[in-house]
Amino acid sequence: MAATGLGFHPAAFFSAHPREAGTITKQLPFRHCSHHRIRVARRTCLLRAKSSNGRPQIGASFSNSNGIEVLDGRAAGDGPPEQGGSTVSITVVGASGDLAKKKIFPALFALFYEDCLPKHFTVFGYARSKMSDEELRNMISMTLTCRIDKRENCGDKMEQFLQRCFYQSGQYNSEDGFAELDRKLKEKEAGKLPNRLFYLSIPPNIFVDVVRSASRTASSSSGWTRFIVEKPFGRDSESSGELTRSLKMYLAEEQIFRIDHYLGKELVENLSVLRFSNLVFEPLWSRNYIRNVQLIFSEDFGTEGRGGYFDSYGIIRDIMQNHLLQILALFAMETPVSLDAEDIRNEKVKVLRSMRQLKLEDVVVGQYKGHTRGGKSFPGYADDPTVPKGSVTPTFAAAALFIDNARWDGVPFLMKAGKALHTRRAEIRVQFRRVPGNLYRRRSAAGAAGLDVDAATNELVLRVQPDEAIYLKINNKVPGLGMRLDRSDLNLLYSERYRREIPDAYERLLLDAIEGERRLFIRSDELDAAWAIFTPVLRELEEKRVAPELYPYGSRGPVGAHYLAANYNVRWGDITSDDDGSF
Repeated sequence: MAATGLGFHPAAFFSAHPREAGTITKQLPFRHCSHHRIRVARRTCLLRAKSSNGRPQIGASFSNSNGIEVLDGRAAGDGPPEQGGSTVSITVVGASGDLAKKKIFPALFALFYEDCLPKHFTVFGYARSKMSDEELRNMISMTLTCRIDKRENCGDKMEQFLQRCFYQSGQYNSEDGFAELDRKLKEKEAGKLPNRLFYLSIPPNIFVDVVRSASRTASSSSGWTRFIVEKPFGRDSESSGELTRSLKMYLAEEQIFRIDHYLGKELVENLSVLRFSNLVFEPLWSRNYIRNVQLIFSEDFGTEGRGGYFDSYGIIRDIMQNHLLQILALFAMETPVSLDAEDIRNEKVKVLRSMRQLKLEDVVVGQYKGHTRGGKSFPGYADDPTVPKGSVTPTFAAAALFIDNARWDGVPFLMKAGKALHTRRAEIRVQFRRVPGNLYRRRSAAGAAGLDVDAATNELVLRVQPDEAIYLKINNKVPGLGMRLDRSDLNLLYSERYRREIPDAYERLLLDAIEGERRLFIRSDELDAAWAIFTPVLRELEEKRVAPELYPYGSRGPVGAHYLAANYNVRWGDITSDDDGSF
């Protein structure tokens, strides 16, 4: 029997229901977690008609680089799976790093706490550091919290989770190290169908070494094997393409889960729901009613000792080419045929392929400098001892992008992202067109209305972080005997409407990877299309060593960003006097 790729063993079901062995659906056993949405496509496994050998065919079939037909990472015809149900082994490669300690292990514990993981699972840490199982557990326990709804028995659950955590030391390019990991995994998997997930929480220059070693010596022999790969996925089109080709020497595309944690954010997840399930928005979602779209990302801190890493990538690669461009694709895509992962990803690819390549005149870059405020001094980017002398790497960038299709022709999509700015936020701002023949224009011009109705157009804001919210700016009359207009917000503030903890993005994405749901992960052709937009301007910036405009630490960024927006008759929505980022 082939593995389903979704974490349950169908053999027992067939023996109890022999007539259902053709095409059936079956409930997944671990989909009772309270924080995660119910999706029919994820809760069922469709077992297709019998194959020529009389066994049901389960999951998608594809071929690996050696031409062997595999079913989600398992060679076809491997024989029936082990008795006793299935198990999932999750190996965090780079277990001693910050990402693993601060995000991956806490996310796995949160899933366990909410009963989102399968009944049988094991967590392994793999890194070069010498460490015992107990030392790993002590390290993990320092970052686990009982923040989820502050319910009781969290301490007991934490102890239960830690007892499922183990460690294996080894070099990242060592097949012997991963062979020893394989031996330990088999001990934990005994008697069950083994499924294995590897999370590569490591620098990109060793991705291929780990995949080569792990795929050869630590892949599941009868279940699925999947690899989560963290960004960055290369530095440009060529390096990204080379990385993809190298990974596909050892893995099929269906085994590679390229993670962009921003796609797991609650408001990004809600974007398609807002658009496709509300009649009030769907007819307005085009060039006919939308004047511009702004994607804004700002942090109120600098590189702070991480300048060495950041300097090799810069803000465009670090934020714009992945996080913001992925959100743009979800925002602008056409209605997919279904909620199936491939249908959604197909539409995203169409959007990216319709976009113009960025030109240097449509980009502004900046770099923060030292500043003293309130008696406290903040160092500039160049003051970071880990940053190379004379670096022109941008810590801020603004860009104007365009989608050349019937829906969005002529609509500027303005992006900006920066470090050491005045506030921390990530949001999408949709500015609508002016009302034709507005009745209140003459009153406004005479100063009687109290509002410039031409400037105060309707604006829809989706705040991704912090304080998740959706609000719509509208014009309305101020109560009283006169005719005075004002701008107000119709808002949905998540913290007030929903009294529960919003899951971390890594929780959602880890659960998706375990279940084989690829909707929020990046496909290779999608990655190629994204790099094609940014690679030419990145090369030009580096070849010409374009000097970034300096801006003070804690400011609103370079003045050049305002001129860029003005070129398209746009004002940045996050710096207007009536929007300070709060309600």
